Amino acid sequence: MIKSLFPFNAKFLICATIFFTYCTIHTANMSSADTLLSVDFEVFGRVQGVFFRKYTEKEAKRLNLKGWCMNTKQDTVKGIIEGTTRNVEEMKIWLQETGSPSSRIDKAVFSNQKTITQYTYDSFKIKR
Repeated sequence: MIKSLFPFNAKFLICATIFFTYCTIHTANMSSADTLLSVDFEVFGRVQGVFFRKYTEKEAKRLNLKGWCMNTKQDTVKGIIEGTTRNVEEMKIWLQETGSPSSRIDKAVFSNQKTITQYTYDSFKIKR
């Protein structure tokens, strides 16, 4: 009687449950990491005349980010970065803590962070 109600054996059901749980968790983690973000940034400190934009471009390209950066009249560097959540977050840390070898970062401000469905830019460039 019980076998007719449950045609699958217990081992199969346990394995199937574990597999589907793993797939659900893994898919949820992947989708949030692969979501595209856009964020504006401005970096304050000694960031002009120290190749900050060049190093920013190099790091952005390494992380497969798109957007731009430029010097401002207020002696800061500002720009936009677009990419996957994981790579944008890694770039934000780089902008706050690393920069170019001769730079001194006092602070980095991030604004207008939003989810996007497609890239606005083809690559990452330095605006002059």
